[in-house]
Amino acid sequence: MPSVPSSPDLAHLLSHAERRVVQRLAAVLAEEDCTVEEWRVLSIVGDGQGHPMSEIAEHALMPAPSLTKLVDRMVADTLVYRRPDPHDRRRVLLHLTPRGEDLHRRAARRVRADQARLLAETADGGALARLLPRLTAAADARTADARAADAPSAARPV
Repeated sequence: MPSVPSSPDLAHLLSHAERRVVQRLAAVLAEEDCTVEEWRVLSIVGDGQGHPMSEIAEHALMPAPSLTKLVDRMVADTLVYRRPDPHDRRRVLLHLTPRGEDLHRRAARRVRADQARLLAETADGGALARLLPRLTAAADARTADARAADAPSAARPV
């Protein structure tokens, strides 16, 4: 049985869980010859709306230069294609090709099934999946409050 961290530190516990969940996800995706990073791109672009690179980078948890290299490979593998944004020609939107749609559909089926099994193993009735977005939002709000408190005040005399 894998070791569970004994530290009550929330960040450590979450990092430990994230590492194990991503390892499990990687194994599931490997069955479709897909990486976690590719899956993250496919999963956001899979809605058919077309997304700018900045939005994909945030979703995929990747810096822009790394994402560009990944997307270049995915374009070469005919999984995705780039098109100018019809509302802002300076932006490029990413879309799935039919081959990318097929991979997304197959991988999504495997990921959903595995995640359902994993969440069932927690026997928490889905509470974890509902609480994590709330935890993220609370951390984001706290970070924004801290940034605002640290920002120089415009009312201060110089």
